[in-house]
Amino acid sequence: MSSGSRAGAGSTAGAVSTAGAGRTAGTEGTASTAGYGEAAEQLAVQYESVSFTEVHRSRLHLYPAAPAAVLDIGAGTGRDAAALAALGHRVVAAEPTPELRAVGERLHPDAGIRWVADELPALPRLSAEGERFDLILLTAVWMHLTPAEGPSAMDALARMLAPGARLALTIRHGPVPPGRRMFDLPPEHTITLAQARGLRLLHRSARPDLHGREDVSWTELVFGRGH
Repeated sequence: MSSGSRAGAGSTAGAVSTAGAGRTAGTEGTASTAGYGEAAEQLAVQYESVSFTEVHRSRLHLYPAAPAAVLDIGAGTGRDAAALAALGHRVVAAEPTPELRAVGERLHPDAGIRWVADELPALPRLSAEGERFDLILLTAVWMHLTPAEGPSAMDALARMLAPGARLALTIRHGPVPPGRRMFDLPPEHTITLAQARGLRLLHRSARPDLHGREDVSWTELVFGRGH
């Protein structure tokens, strides 16, 4: 689900589609990870074809200096997790799709990443561990959550942010691929959820799709927790 993640330049995550709430493929019962396991090898080529720096360029100045505790949610094949570990960060990569975790461990065997099978909205395993992070990434992940899952997901994320930490996420806009579960929600929906939990919007930008899909675009958001 993000760093070498999902459909976009990144990752995966965690159905109640309300009228006007966004676009989705499939039915309420479609899993948030649908379509990723069987396509893991093909997706790995796509994810790893762009670099961490290309994906995060507009936000890098807001990321903490190493060494920091980093959580990459929906880590996909580990592209971003490996890059951050190489910079000296301590990185946890949460990825619920076994096939993508396996590819990530094969592609980045010596990166020092701790892989965890966990997913939004609740992140039950990581929530139980109680660790807090200086940077949490959700790259091409948030769009997999239904509108009804957003509040509980933001609750979980807010609990895991250390004082002064950053939460960086991308929001996908465009048609939903067949067999996938995605929701195209306005950025204001996510901004409101974050601000209601005491997070401050530090950055908002828009960019085209890095894989050249003309009908897909992305909103990039970074939030900060106070000290």
